[in-house]
Amino acid sequence: MRFQNAIAAFAATTFTTSSSSSAFQTPLHSPIIAHRSSSRRRPSSNAFSSEKSAILRLSFAPAKSSSSAPLRAEASSSSSASSSSEEDDVVGGTTTTTSGTGTASIPNEIFNLVKSIVGAGVLSLPAGIGAFGNAPSAILPATLLIGTIGFFSAYGFSLIGRVCSYTGGQSYRDAWSQSVGDSTSWIPAVTCTFKTCFAILSYSMILADTGKALLSTAGLQTTRTAALLGITGTALLPLCLLKNLSSLAPFSLLGIGGMFYTTIAMAARYLGGAYKLGAPAVKGSKVAAVPAGKYLADVATNFQPRFGNLGASAAMSPNTFILVSMLSTAYMAHFNAPKFFVELKDNTIKRYNTVVGTSFGISVLLFALVGSLGFLTFGSASSGLILNNYSGKDALMSLSRVAVAVSIVFSYPLIFAGARDGWLDLLKVPVDERTDSVLNKATLAILAGVTVVASQLKELAFIMSLAGATLGNALIYVYPALMFRSAVKGMGEKASKGLKREVPFAMFSAGLGVVMGCIGAKMAFGLL
Repeated sequence: MRFQNAIAAFAATTFTTSSSSSAFQTPLHSPIIAHRSSSRRRPSSNAFSSEKSAILRLSFAPAKSSSSAPLRAEASSSSSASSSSEEDDVVGGTTTTTSGTGTASIPNEIFNLVKSIVGAGVLSLPAGIGAFGNAPSAILPATLLIGTIGFFSAYGFSLIGRVCSYTGGQSYRDAWSQSVGDSTSWIPAVTCTFKTCFAILSYSMILADTGKALLSTAGLQTTRTAALLGITGTALLPLCLLKNLSSLAPFSLLGIGGMFYTTIAMAARYLGGAYKLGAPAVKGSKVAAVPAGKYLADVATNFQPRFGNLGASAAMSPNTFILVSMLSTAYMAHFNAPKFFVELKDNTIKRYNTVVGTSFGISVLLFALVGSLGFLTFGSASSGLILNNYSGKDALMSLSRVAVAVSIVFSYPLIFAGARDGWLDLLKVPVDERTDSVLNKATLAILAGVTVVASQLKELAFIMSLAGATLGNALIYVYPALMFRSAVKGMGEKASKGLKREVPFAMFSAGLGVVMGCIGAKMAFGLL
């Protein structure tokens, strides 16, 4: 609640923002919301919200002419006499009005947004902490970083929704077009396309490692590449070739369920000491021998716990930016911010910020728990995929591997569709020419390329940190601030003093993103 209040207060009270919410809610069958392929439509977020934004297709929706929807300044006080379909919202001492046809409740949006944020990327955070520390106290600055990056990520998410309110934008690209300009709207589109490619690449890498571990548990020894090829050929390819993805909706619940289960399982193994290091008795003293954990002997030497003296003070090391970059990937859901604003019932800024603050607050808590539990168990030996550290004979963690693998398999085609449509958009393939044959060829080409790269790359932490440092920072910090600045500038004299005062802070957030991106990218290559 404190986190949610902080976001809402920051966006509204601190800068006395007095912005009007626009009456532009669009039905789910609208061309803006529908899938770009003429052969199918995107299911409502009430049915499912993919892990790490299955509905990335929104980001590539055609941008409307910037002259067709002028920027909207705050409503006058006379708007208090609006119809019953509109809701008055006092923000920063002024009145804003909104109306629309969105049907999603606040609890529904919170669940879907948490589901979009908390994905498999959280499993790399222990390695991010281990990149700069090897003593238990390293979790203190790490937790502070998780909370701080979570706050700025939530602020960026809030900015995007507010820009949509001011301009009437209904997708990430559309919001850019209506604020910054249509001629450069390809910039966020390209960024989103590559970000989805990094997402499916990381998922393929996780499936390769998880598949090999599960087969080993079953007594079948195989290589990482063979496991990936088997999963790709028997599961990923058929699912990615589907023309209607609505049948995958029930499986979307496995994502958040699997993460909650994994968190509980990791806590049980840490508190139970199942992987603790043993210590011999000290001669001539009363210090008795400490037995090793139950599963320690089954863990490869390079994955066994490793601790030292680098604690909280080690956070001053440049390697800390590796964790920061990973967090930029982990918190990534921003290309769907317009969708959450559009589909929220009575979408005032205050109600939208409630969704954003609460969702990111829950995510911060889960990220801190998973990152801390994994690091406290394995220290600097934490793998880029923390599940790799656990024994294949550990039934509790093997079940976690199954849950994560199933979740990724059924989330994969949803994200893959966004990547494929992004490439078709960038290649300027008209929608009416995207026949089943064209879609199938594109699917085979992209999936083959991703599988080859995933079979060769083994360091998931590198992919997570590099994608976060470059693409993630742009989408979370830089682009939202630029759109907000342009939107406020477009209001002219109608912009409130609060909005004008907020612009420098938004640009500070963008500058922070650029600095973190440059340093994070450099540190990411050091992981190879």
